[in-house]
Amino acid sequence: MPRYFCHENPETLTVASDVIEARQGRVRLVRSPFYPGGGGQLPDRGAIRWSGGEAAVSGFDMADGHLWHLLAAPVEVSGSVEVAVDPAFRQMQRELHTALHIINALAFQGFDGALVTGAQMNGDGTARIDLDLPGADNDKLRALEPRINDTIRQDLKVVTSYVLFEAAQEEKGLLRSRSVAPPPTEDGMVRVVEIAGLDRQACGGTHLASTGNSRPIRILKVENKGRHNRRIRIGFGS
Repeated sequence: MPRYFCHENPETLTVASDVIEARQGRVRLVRSPFYPGGGGQLPDRGAIRWSGGEAAVSGFDMADGHLWHLLAAPVEVSGSVEVAVDPAFRQMQRELHTALHIINALAFQGFDGALVTGAQMNGDGTARIDLDLPGADNDKLRALEPRINDTIRQDLKVVTSYVLFEAAQEEKGLLRSRSVAPPPTEDGMVRVVEIAGLDRQACGGTHLASTGNSRPIRILKVENKGRHNRRIRIGFGS
């Protein structure tokens, strides 16, 4: 997995950059603040602007180790550009992703090390996480909502670091997915997201700098998805 600019500079949403290579409707840049999506998180939205023009970024394509920005217009861009992420959409995804980590942590601690079997953040302010919880009481999962919001109110710091992939495999609970391990970086490292005093797990997405930057969360629904899976759907509270 690449080390994206947004991992090291999460608050920088607009940068000046130069075009490395361009084709009609797609462009490679020297640097970019965009998160291209992954791990259930949607890609950032935003635009690329240049002298005399602008195009929305409609998606991303990783080819031969290079990240291409796909443009909503059939233009070929060159020279210097301004690259801008939509701040409201990034903030929403950061809130949802951090909330899923809180739920993940509470379930892992309270339900015998329950592992994640899937997750998805949506563009409408909702998200879901699937957990391997055979025989779990769904009412107990619904009862996590006050603890989720208490964690948000505590304003716990969220920090990131990197550990060697081999060390990540040996640390209990760091790799939290049932079937998929996060791909290591080119130098064999795994990115770790830590919520102070609560959770520490491998993840490549974008998160808040502290839990207090999130709106309150509601548990919208708890569903059985097969004999083992429990799906928790969340959205923002009032």
